[in-house]
Amino acid sequence: MIKKISLLVLLGWVVACQSSEKKSIGSIERIESALDEIVSPDTEVEVIGEGFDWSEGPLWIESQKMLLFSDVPKNKVFKWTEEGGVQLYLEPSGYTSSTLRGGEMGSNGLLLNDQGNLVLCQHGDRRLAMMTAPISSPEPTFTTIANKFEGKRFSSPNDAVYHKRDYYFTDPPYGLEKQMEDPQKEISFQGVYRVSAKGGVYLLVDSLTRPNGLAFSPDGKYLVVANSDPQKARWYRYEMNDTTVVSGKVLYDATNLTSTETGMPDGLKIDGNGTIFATGPGGIFIMDLEGRLLGKIKLSDPSSNCALSTDEKTLYITDDMYLLRIKMR
Repeated sequence: MIKKISLLVLLGWVVACQSSEKKSIGSIERIESALDEIVSPDTEVEVIGEGFDWSEGPLWIESQKMLLFSDVPKNKVFKWTEEGGVQLYLEPSGYTSSTLRGGEMGSNGLLLNDQGNLVLCQHGDRRLAMMTAPISSPEPTFTTIANKFEGKRFSSPNDAVYHKRDYYFTDPPYGLEKQMEDPQKEISFQGVYRVSAKGGVYLLVDSLTRPNGLAFSPDGKYLVVANSDPQKARWYRYEMNDTTVVSGKVLYDATNLTSTETGMPDGLKIDGNGTIFATGPGGIFIMDLEGRLLGKIKLSDPSSNCALSTDEKTLYITDDMYLLRIKMR
């Protein structure tokens, strides 16, 4: 009887994972009353997928009504739809060589360009690349957008945004097998870069220890960049003059939380009202562009990134082994 029950429990768990059966996880922490206009206090945090090694880079594709996201260690991109749940979408996603290697080798951040092409931050191949196959018929065929700065290979492009036909991305060492100590690391600093529509690669910031997630304000005036360093767990706001950084400041500092909460400043998104949804120690920080913290989505596992639906009424979160969904106001 015990063996039968155990088998039934195991089968039930497998079916739940395959069908993305929903359950609730996490809670909403209200700091400012303005949060109630964004997220209802009784909103549930739903688990819509689980069983991943390290989920990352969520991207909502409106034309297909699907969410794409990376599993970095598995070197795969998965898709989620309301009808089909979680399914494999692309493999390999970030490392295409036949030479065996370890580490975080898959894709990380994902985005669409103005032509509707999928663009991937590829840790293993150390480049920003575009999938040459259509979104509706994915194939692991890629063309390089950028893989070097001043003749030196990037460490592991991590997250990216597409703004006015230019790509902006961060390049921490997480995709290298030995990270900062890896003998194949060619660039001494960890940079934030711009790739011009004309093909040039330009360094914007070289002073951050672990640049990670990034997003533009709706008017393009500010670029917000997360720094995933436990000693400097901060979000920075850079004032932009078109494609050039004019000045920078610390927007919010969460360093004091890193010893008691899981997670670091990682991926982030900014909605059309300028509200920032940023993964950080203890969950999702919801703040404005002045650094005023409105509230948090409290999570016990380290969250890595988030994505908004096109109508901005749904927030998707990659949260370690989980894929989460929050229906907002």
